Amino acid sequence: MTKHEGFWTTDPADILKVGPGFRLTDVDPDAHPGYDGDKKSAVRALAEGADILAELQELLTANATLGDPRRVLLVLQAMDTAGKGGIVKHVVGSVDPQGVHLAAFKKPTPEELEHDFLWRIHRQVPGAGKIGVFDRSHYEDVLIGRVRSLAPADEIERRYGAIVDFERELVGSDTTIVKVMLHISPDEQRARLADRLDRPEKHWKFNPGDIDERVHWPAYMEAYQAAFERTSTPEAPWFVVPANHKWYARLAVQHLLIDALHAMKLEWPPADYDVEAEKRRLAAT
Repeated sequence: MTKHEGFWTTDPADILKVGPGFRLTDVDPDAHPGYDGDKKSAVRALAEGADILAELQELLTANATLGDPRRVLLVLQAMDTAGKGGIVKHVVGSVDPQGVHLAAFKKPTPEELEHDFLWRIHRQVPGAGKIGVFDRSHYEDVLIGRVRSLAPADEIERRYGAIVDFERELVGSDTTIVKVMLHISPDEQRARLADRLDRPEKHWKFNPGDIDERVHWPAYMEAYQAAFERTSTPEAPWFVVPANHKWYARLAVQHLLIDALHAMKLEWPPADYDVEAEKRRLAAT
């Protein structure tokens, strides 16, 4: 098994990471930083990377059977139509579904609203040996919560600190967190919404509320910037992935997951039985 490189000229874990002085307004949603290939090469690279990711996920699961507590949590945040579903289908969907824990967070239920905003998140943390995926996440409570004034400013500020503490706790319990914001332009979103309206088979994916939210685009960008500044930490950094090109976004997120799993230096666990003796027993049956 080798680490997938393809047409990458720079490791996306380096080029896409939110660091000091980061400004979301400086990121071109139409770009494909660090990748010299085109859509055709990216489709091939994604297929090659799928095999690598699947083997790494199997390694993670295999080690968990012997008590290894490690797991991965992929947090996906984005404006509507940015491609979170495509990441789940085309990237995470390439591994054994038994090794995946997917949680899609919608509007909080009455029961969830009776608890702190992290209550429902804690309940969906992946177990050992799993790749967890949060399709939207605890960040909704500092994004839409801020833009739509669903909580006072001091409560939003408290939540930033609670998120940092929560993620630090996860990392301390052997969770590797990969936080991704898929960044599209308002023009690209308009085109994708129009496509959904033009195609009857896509009507089920269209939400009239998405048009209402477009009015608040600048406020959402400010909310994302604030979230990056307050919650991108060395142990749980943010990665901002330009996503006007779906092929680039999928390949970049795949590579981030492969990087995270490679960093664990996983090896196949040794058998806890006498292999040769079992071969002889099998041959005798």
